[in-house]
Amino acid sequence: MVEAPSSGNLTLDGMERREHWETVYQTKKDAELSWFQDQPTLSLAKIGAMRPLPRRVIDVGGGQSALAGQLLGLGVEQVTVLDISGAAIQRGRERLGAQADRVRWITADVLEAGDLGEFDLWHDRAVFHFLTKREDRSAYAARAAAAVIPGGSMIVATFALEGPPKCSGLDVCRYDAAALAREFAPFFEPVSATTEVHRTPWGSSQAFTYAVFRRIQGPGGVGGRGSVDRAGTST
Repeated sequence: MVEAPSSGNLTLDGMERREHWETVYQTKKDAELSWFQDQPTLSLAKIGAMRPLPRRVIDVGGGQSALAGQLLGLGVEQVTVLDISGAAIQRGRERLGAQADRVRWITADVLEAGDLGEFDLWHDRAVFHFLTKREDRSAYAARAAAAVIPGGSMIVATFALEGPPKCSGLDVCRYDAAALAREFAPFFEPVSATTEVHRTPWGSSQAFTYAVFRRIQGPGGVGGRGSVDRAGTST
């Protein structure tokens, strides 16, 4: 089941998205951001349990997150961080200090970025649920399918059905595991799902659905570079 916002609520497009998130990261400290985690414990546990360990990982929306540094510590060879906000990227670079140069940083809207390259794992905590338009969700799924190698993995974390209907003043879509699986079919198949109760820096609770997927190779989920176009259709 997915609970989507009703018509007339606030959603953003293109430049508006960039301006919104740039303002957020320029004006608010970590402790003022509801999604902030000192330690990305669940994401790290799921990635660390993968065998073999992913060699190339992209963290979508992870500019401010501590995950990049943790991935380097795990032994991930190539870490890429993509974020729509340059201010968030700068915050992440400062957090890593001397290790920042070991990470590939991309400042871009995931829906508009150019060729991202190939990855063994695509990770997204709290970006996908802001995509309230069906065409944006389809474009996102196509982008992930084009970037993840056949047999590779994807972790997507969104607000669960009992999670908040808004975040940072914007509407979100809330998901259970089955609804997330439908969003990424036929390119990805579900592997597992977990519900996490995230504690915000000021102590309130937010329920998240974490879903792990595998990139499909074969009929209906053709794998390989160039197999998905920018509009989300197989080619």
